[in-house]
Amino acid sequence: MRLTTLGTGTISLSAERVCAGHLVEAGAVRLLFDCGGGVAHRLAQHGLPWREITHVAFTHFHTDHVADFATLAFAWKYGDRPGRSLPLTVIGPEGTTALLGKFGDAFGEWFRNPGYVITVLEIAPGQTLDLGDGVVLGATKVPHTAESVAYSLSRGGRRIVYSGDTGYDPMFGEWARGADVLLCECSLPTEVSIPEHLTPEQCGALAAAALPKHLVLTHFYPSVERIDVRALVAAHYAGPISLASDGSTFEIEEG
Repeated sequence: MRLTTLGTGTISLSAERVCAGHLVEAGAVRLLFDCGGGVAHRLAQHGLPWREITHVAFTHFHTDHVADFATLAFAWKYGDRPGRSLPLTVIGPEGTTALLGKFGDAFGEWFRNPGYVITVLEIAPGQTLDLGDGVVLGATKVPHTAESVAYSLSRGGRRIVYSGDTGYDPMFGEWARGADVLLCECSLPTEVSIPEHLTPEQCGALAAAALPKHLVLTHFYPSVERIDVRALVAAHYAGPISLASDGSTFEIEEG
C-alpha cells in the first residue's frame, strides 16, 4: 500500500499546505480520504492517478474536507474526452447522501448525471465495508462534529488509520492500536487549544495508547508549526514520527 498526503493544512490559508486530502493506493483500490480545497491540483502536481480514483471517503462535512470534490467531479466529466466511465463509490457518515444532493442543487445537471455511476455508501461507526481486492474499510466515531468518523483501511495484513479531524478520545487510541501507519491530525498548540482538535501532547498520548509502527502527523495550523511538535509528541511516544508535507509518500509493505 502507498499513502500520499496531498493536503496537510487547514482552512487557515497557506502557500505550502492545502486543505485535507490523502490518497491510498492498495491493490486495485484508489481511495481518497477527504477532498478539501487544493487537493485536486495536488493530485496532478504529484503525477498521481486522479482519473483512476475508485473511492472517496469523507470523514465529515466541513468545507476544508469536501470543497474540491466538485472540482474533481467536473474534471472527471470534462477534463478528458471522452469523460470518465469508471464507477465511483463515495463513502461517508450519515448525511453523505444529503451532502451530494446539495452539491447537485448547487452545480446542476452535470453533477447529478455525470456520465458515470456514483454509488453512495453511508458508513456507521463500527461498520466495515469490503471495497474489493482484499481492501476492508472500517469506521469509528470521533469527537469533532456530530457526524465525524475516523477510518481504518486494511489489506494484506497491514492497516492505515486516519483520524480525520478529532478531539482527544482515549477510545480512538485503543481502536487504532497496532496500526502500521496512524495518520493523525495535530492542529493547535496547547495555549490556543479547543476540544475539537488535538495538540501535540494529545497526539503523543493517543500514540502511546495506539502504539502504531509509524505516526504521521497532519492538519497543521500555522501556530502549531511555530513550536517543536516532534519533541512534544516524543515525550509521550517513542516510535517513529513524521510531520507530513503536501506530497509526502509512505510505503507499507503488505504481508
